[in-house]
Amino acid sequence: MNIYPYKDKSPEIHESVYIADHAVVTGDVKIGEHSSVWFNTVIRGDVAPTIIGKKVNIQDNSVLHQSPNNPLILEDEVTIGHQVILHSCKVRKGALIGMGSIVLDNAEIGEGAFIGAGSLVPQGKVIPPNTLAFGRPAKVIRELNEDDIKDMLRINREYAEKGQYYKSIKK
Repeated sequence: MNIYPYKDKSPEIHESVYIADHAVVTGDVKIGEHSSVWFNTVIRGDVAPTIIGKKVNIQDNSVLHQSPNNPLILEDEVTIGHQVILHSCKVRKGALIGMGSIVLDNAEIGEGAFIGAGSLVPQGKVIPPNTLAFGRPAKVIRELNEDDIKDMLRINREYAEKGQYYKSIKK
């Protein structure tokens, strides 16, 4: 695994976490139980802390980083799609960030919110809980419906299960 200290900070990764080959985790990073970090993802905690909760999945080719004195926080059960960039933002419990999206400094994604694929959430933007936001810049489109919520829960559950499967076969 490509897990590195940075100066006096080393990643703290729960033993149940799956980290794919070629993913990199460095510095002041904490990752909670049953989370997964997928292929070619980079999580750097060399500027400020990155705190990742339980059952979070960070999919392939994503990049997580920070600005000075401005941590990156992902609460429990968050899904981060393929090729997402997160920078010094907060993603609240159960939110989903769609593929290819960018979320910038001091933006906050509300609990259970869904950011559509390819969106740009600008600095300081707050996306309310349980809403769908989409676009460049991201704008709230509508409240989430029952099917949206079920789908988000399914994706998170499947990634938690896949992570544990891959962890069990990893040599």
